[in-house]
Amino acid sequence: MIPINKPLLGEEEINAVVSVMRSGMLTSRTESGSMVGKFQDAFQRFVQAKYAFAVNSGTAALHLSLLAAGVGQGDEVIVPSFTFVATAETVLLAGGKPVFVDIKPDTYNIDPEAVEKAITGKTKAVMPVDLFGLPADIKPIKQTAKEHDLIVIEDAAQAHGAEYDGKPCGSLAHLACWSFYASKNMTTGEGGMITTNSDEYAKNLPYMRSHGEKEEYVSSIIGGNFRMPEIEAAIGNEQLSKLPGFLKLRCNNAKRLTELLEDVEQLQLPTKPRGGKHSWYLYTVRLKGSNKGRRDTVVEELRKLGIGATVYYQVPIHLMPLYHKFGPCNLPITERAADQVFSLPIHPAVTPEQISYIATSTRKLLE
Repeated sequence: MIPINKPLLGEEEINAVVSVMRSGMLTSRTESGSMVGKFQDAFQRFVQAKYAFAVNSGTAALHLSLLAAGVGQGDEVIVPSFTFVATAETVLLAGGKPVFVDIKPDTYNIDPEAVEKAITGKTKAVMPVDLFGLPADIKPIKQTAKEHDLIVIEDAAQAHGAEYDGKPCGSLAHLACWSFYASKNMTTGEGGMITTNSDEYAKNLPYMRSHGEKEEYVSSIIGGNFRMPEIEAAIGNEQLSKLPGFLKLRCNNAKRLTELLEDVEQLQLPTKPRGGKHSWYLYTVRLKGSNKGRRDTVVEELRKLGIGATVYYQVPIHLMPLYHKFGPCNLPITERAADQVFSLPIHPAVTPEQISYIATSTRKLLE
């Protein structure tokens, strides 16, 4: 089976982990001289942010960012429904209410016009997602947020190496959240990062991720145990150094797959960003005019052929049982996408021969 994604780990990561284990320092509350501090500095430079704070998961990054932004009981946060559930569940964990809006049919990212229409007197923040590695259209969202005094928290969990308007993702949001889960473009096993250019947020985030303790065993602000272990940071340092090579291979695979499938009329291929750069976390196609049953049949047949085609977000968040209490949502573009899209493998371990096999097999199935 050609998996949909695969972590690429080498002797460098193994040696880095062994070095941490031999040191005996598996976690630290301070960053000076630690693997976490080194990883933060390197990631900060990579995304061209003023500050970076490592945490223990991408979900933790979202949760902590919402807390730092002051989201609490009664506050509304505008989010897409076509994304991983963590985007919305962290709003609940912070005490807020997720307000779901529709997406653009070509990018699958949150629709800036829908964001503006959803704003009420209770709206506190907007959380756009760079879905599948394609940057969300952040400029109009940031402008709307400025007009209504809202905070923009960018879910960049899938966007390592992506660019918007010539700059790394996360550069325009007040806070950007990253994930290093095993399937991502780079991994630490679990783990996440918050980046920001705000001095205000940077004052409290280091303490918030360690129980709000500004001095040892004395909590001054809300927080929790969001710390990243040293072993994860050690892996992250090695992975980050390899990320440009990973991204180049992903891009080449995506480009080749597009060339081989662009004349298949039944498929809507991924959108190429204008003035930006796709990170190609996932290569997601749409089976035009299909229903969920036909899409699922195609995916099942591809998997029988050894191709790890996968459907992401086939149940949008607003249709999940936990979120029914917020009432019905009119999200036709989201629901149609959830019934029609599927993703094909293009990760760095996929060979040119396998890309040709994936394209040929997909074409034959549809023909």
